Amino acid sequence: MTKHVFPLDPTAYSRHAIHAQERQWAETNCYVDVWIELLHAWGFEPIAALPFTLAIDFEGDQWTFFKFPLADLYHLYGLDVQELQIWQPLVRHLDEQVGMGRPVLVELDSYYLPDTAGTAYQLGHVKSTVAVIEIDVAGQRMGYFHGQGYYHLSGDDFVNILHLSGVPHPSVLPPYVEIVKRREAPPVSEQALVQTSLNRLKAELQKLPDSNPFEKFKPRFAADLQWLANEPIETFHQYSFATLRQFGACYELTATYLRWLQGHGIAGLERSVEQFDGLSTGAKSMQFQLARAMARKRTLDLAAVDQMAATWRMATEDLKARFLTAD
Repeated sequence: MTKHVFPLDPTAYSRHAIHAQERQWAETNCYVDVWIELLHAWGFEPIAALPFTLAIDFEGDQWTFFKFPLADLYHLYGLDVQELQIWQPLVRHLDEQVGMGRPVLVELDSYYLPDTAGTAYQLGHVKSTVAVIEIDVAGQRMGYFHGQGYYHLSGDDFVNILHLSGVPHPSVLPPYVEIVKRREAPPVSEQALVQTSLNRLKAELQKLPDSNPFEKFKPRFAADLQWLANEPIETFHQYSFATLRQFGACYELTATYLRWLQGHGIAGLERSVEQFDGLSTGAKSMQFQLARAMARKRTLDLAAVDQMAATWRMATEDLKARFLTAD
């Protein structure tokens, strides 16, 4: 018997505009992408929950792996997210929780996720978060959000990804799993949603990094270039994902959020939108430049990072002046 949170057809599913191919970064990271599509399919506007993108920082060996704050999901949409303790086979938890109408966010091996064909499927073991909203244990089929859309897997993929052919090796630890409970609440008006989102924006502006993250990133990036030059292309992809793609994709979401505010009558954001778009575009350009530099064993001009630092400073100062000093 098939259990589902809500019925969806992968062939007819229409992804959120954030995942349109014409964007600089059609994918962000696995956790944010899953939530964007889950909220969208549930009838919520995920853009309202994007103020958190402002507070990312350079963490020393990577940029912040940005994620939707769970408290924001509750205040904006009435969604209560809780960690699930895995004390029995994962498939039993999935069957029970989905049967209760709760999406299950779980880390799975992309080696068995058919939507990753050409990158990880049957090629490499890569951890990634999916949101399971449909399962048929007897029929060995599962429906899940991952990356840019909604997909089904079945047969051997179902058996292998859930370790149904035998007990996993003791070194295989249980995955991190969350369940999403939708609280009963009155419908929230568009005006109230915007106001709640603005409140979150002000809170995130107060959490901006104490020092300019690009000024911290530049010397580490310069040092990393020395050993990257002798690393294989796989290392480039891993490094780029942890650095350039993280802040590039994140700040594109920031620009998307500011445009959403403009669409709801919030004025004075034109320069900020342009600045965060510039940070996103700059990260994409630098990713291409880094790939070429590694291939040709050449150095990379880091003057663009100085410009990014200046852009970030102006953009954040503008937003603080617009939303904090007016109170």
